[in-house]
Amino acid sequence: MLRFYVLGSLVFVGAVATLAATIGGPGWILLAAVAVVLLVVGVHDLVQKQHAILRNYPVIGHMRFLMEEIRPELQQYFIERNFDGRPYDRNTRSSIYQRAKGAQEEQPFGTERDLYAVGYEYLVHSSRPVDPMPVPPRVRVGGPECTQPYDLALLNVSAMSFGSLSAQAIQALNQGAALGGFAHDTGEGAISPHHRHGGDLVWEIGSGYFGCRTPDGGFDERVFAEKAADPQVKMINIKLSQGAKPGLGGVLPGAKVDADIAATRGVPVGETVVSPAYHRAFSTPRELVLFVRHVRELSGGKPTGFKLCLGSRVDFLAICKAMVEEGTTPDFVVVDGAEGGTGAAPMEYADHVGMPLTEALMTIDNALVGVGLRDRVRVGASGKVATGVDVVKRIIQGADYTNAARSMMMAVGCIQAQTCHTNTCPVGVATQDPKRTRALDVPTKTQRVASYQREVMTAATKVVASMGLHSFDDLAPHQLRRRVDHQTIRSYAEMFDYLAPGQLLTDAPPAWRADWDAADPDRFTP
Repeated sequence: MLRFYVLGSLVFVGAVATLAATIGGPGWILLAAVAVVLLVVGVHDLVQKQHAILRNYPVIGHMRFLMEEIRPELQQYFIERNFDGRPYDRNTRSSIYQRAKGAQEEQPFGTERDLYAVGYEYLVHSSRPVDPMPVPPRVRVGGPECTQPYDLALLNVSAMSFGSLSAQAIQALNQGAALGGFAHDTGEGAISPHHRHGGDLVWEIGSGYFGCRTPDGGFDERVFAEKAADPQVKMINIKLSQGAKPGLGGVLPGAKVDADIAATRGVPVGETVVSPAYHRAFSTPRELVLFVRHVRELSGGKPTGFKLCLGSRVDFLAICKAMVEEGTTPDFVVVDGAEGGTGAAPMEYADHVGMPLTEALMTIDNALVGVGLRDRVRVGASGKVATGVDVVKRIIQGADYTNAARSMMMAVGCIQAQTCHTNTCPVGVATQDPKRTRALDVPTKTQRVASYQREVMTAATKVVASMGLHSFDDLAPHQLRRRVDHQTIRSYAEMFDYLAPGQLLTDAPPAWRADWDAADPDRFTP
């Protein structure tokens, strides 16, 4: 019935347009012009075949598409509560922005969270707090095979490539890292000129081997060795997978491969570039650990490790067996939780593939302890690290240090518009559109990146002091507790079993035995 009313309205609009044009005068001419436009739109809607809703409801059907376009903004700014937004709630975003600006970051009138909800976690404070550490500590990365160890901050910039982020955003992150004394992971897009602003670099090598790539897409040892010798490069990170889309490769459309990106990645201008889902340089756990050792040697002995989003515990145990048998270890392993994700990913992957950070982190920490190699390998945690409590919790769960991506983007100006993959980022962070990136003022954002990292680490040291501890090394599982049902609260020490050093090599406990027996250093689990 409504469709007939709309058709009648179009006829009426046509009549109004004709009448207004006949009478004349500026006002009537404007009315006639509007009526003609509506008439043209209505006729177009009736004859087009792409959208059924427009054929049934010409003109007014466009309201549906308009509301769909602005729905995220309406949800974020007017509907969602301070604590239930996703991926980051408003309270967390506000905390990031305030710390980046150096503003007072306090919350009035008590918490808005439901402290009695199942899954709520809290830290155990002390009745005898201590003075906070005057300077946040650093962690030394570099095992016995490393000749150039690096003292890494407890919070660093996680992997985000030039090409995914704008040149201005990369420059602000790097200058912020230099100003604040923390590290900046390049992402798999290689080292660009915009990374050359004094910040310590973790060079990430992905399956596309960008920046050290042969013409056919393989790993170029000579080019890698030349670039890795740069003193600004402090660590080498081999990417196996990432949280948002583990097991999935990537495609950089040729339209985005301009001269700057092409020169950085070592690919032809204007050609679509594919990052395979797997590495060509290795295909088994044993080959992986040997490749890590080889890359470390090529780099001149710099700390070298790998990043992965964990899927199967068997896979990592197979890597551990390869470490034991070959007598070599990575200097670090970065655990990327499935909740991570600056890069766009299919919904199936973002929502349903990969292990969340808590379980993955504890699995990898325990596995390294179980094979007696934990003291040789540092563990990094990446995935929604945004606050001082996040840093403390991840260290309790097994990390030595943390990396942050999206919260660092917010420090640069990201507003969680979630248009990163469309090249239409409204604040110039995740786009290559020069009309949008010109709005990003690098000197201001540099200060905000440094301020954000500093304030988060200050908050983390205060939390540790409130727990009565003098060092992050004193953090332990019994100090983090979770409500497991409406009547029961348990600490992490009670909820999970922890392996003793070397226990897997002598007598694997029942909970681990089947996976340990299934782990094969010469094949990944199919």
